[in-house]
Amino acid sequence: MSFQMYVPTRILFGAGQLNHLHEQAMPGTKALIIISNGKSMIENGALSRTQEELEKAGIPFIVFNKIMANPLKSTVMEGAACARENGCDFIVALGGGSVMDASKAIAAMATNDGDLWDYVAGGTGKALPLKEEPLPIIAVTTTAGTGSEVDQYGVISNDETKEKIGFGGYDSLFPRIAVVDPELMTSVPPKFTAYQGFDALFHSVECYIAAPANLISDMYALTAIENIGAYLARAVKDGSDIEAREHVAFANTLSGVVMTLSACTSEHSMEHAMSAYHHDLPHGAGLIMISKAYFTHFIEKHACDDRFVRMAQALGMKDAKEPMDFITALGKLQEDCQVADLKMSDYGMEPSEFLTLAQNARATMGGLFMCDRVPLSDEECAAIYEKSYR
Repeated sequence: MSFQMYVPTRILFGAGQLNHLHEQAMPGTKALIIISNGKSMIENGALSRTQEELEKAGIPFIVFNKIMANPLKSTVMEGAACARENGCDFIVALGGGSVMDASKAIAAMATNDGDLWDYVAGGTGKALPLKEEPLPIIAVTTTAGTGSEVDQYGVISNDETKEKIGFGGYDSLFPRIAVVDPELMTSVPPKFTAYQGFDALFHSVECYIAAPANLISDMYALTAIENIGAYLARAVKDGSDIEAREHVAFANTLSGVVMTLSACTSEHSMEHAMSAYHHDLPHGAGLIMISKAYFTHFIEKHACDDRFVRMAQALGMKDAKEPMDFITALGKLQEDCQVADLKMSDYGMEPSEFLTLAQNARATMGGLFMCDRVPLSDEECAAIYEKSYR
């Protein structure tokens, strides 16, 4: 079985590792620190700590604080203009997946002309190649969900066209340095700890059952699944549990690497369509909503029975023998994390839009459907939405 691996990011992993950022070789002379439009980075001290590290390294900086959940193309373009106007030659992404994803797009558009959608492949994007190298990125992750600190992709929403599409794939978009410090994650509220943890889980689950899965991606994926199965509920119950936070963060970073070795499947395409039309829906919550119906569909198709059994075992059901044991183990973890009762209707979704969502998923991120071991039609996607609806 063959594979290719290239993950050039220097990873500083563990409690207190942010304190060592100033010791690293900086990839530029002036930083644009990108944070969310909320108050968490200020209130929990993460921003001041990061600023202190840059000051110790002799690096001036400015702060761009406009990134929202499911980041928008318009915000990316504003951030890129900010970098150019202030002479910033590298980016420090301080936050969760939305901040890191947006930072990659900002890094690209700070050095390239035109509109971000000129370079997006999928939907109405023009799929043009980048002409100039993006600005280098340092990622300081404050959540454990996307694994974006160690991959070369970001997901951006275009509110005008109702599209949410992955952007990137260039080696130059890998962060130069990733700081994965669980001390920065202790203030994440329980429900978002759960949403993010399940996003990380599904990255590895999907990559494990995807057609491109291989020896090394399997190793990373199963280790990530085991760590989330053992520690996510603990992190949700007690956010200050550093041991639990560290293991979930470890699983998340592994899941980020897994995505560079294998690929996510159509579950991610289906959720991105949901949150493209319903912008307030957290990505992880959407994945949880459709997960049991989605994976049950592939179990019923006998896509890879042995792999579902192995994942059930990795989640803690050591005596698992049947593929549906995975659904049992998944459901238990959702109950333990208090996210088993999420409702699509709470975010304004209606059954009448299910086929539209299915078609949008394929039109915008159809490449992930090609990674499914069994073909999934638009009608089958709509049926999965329908079975998940409440």
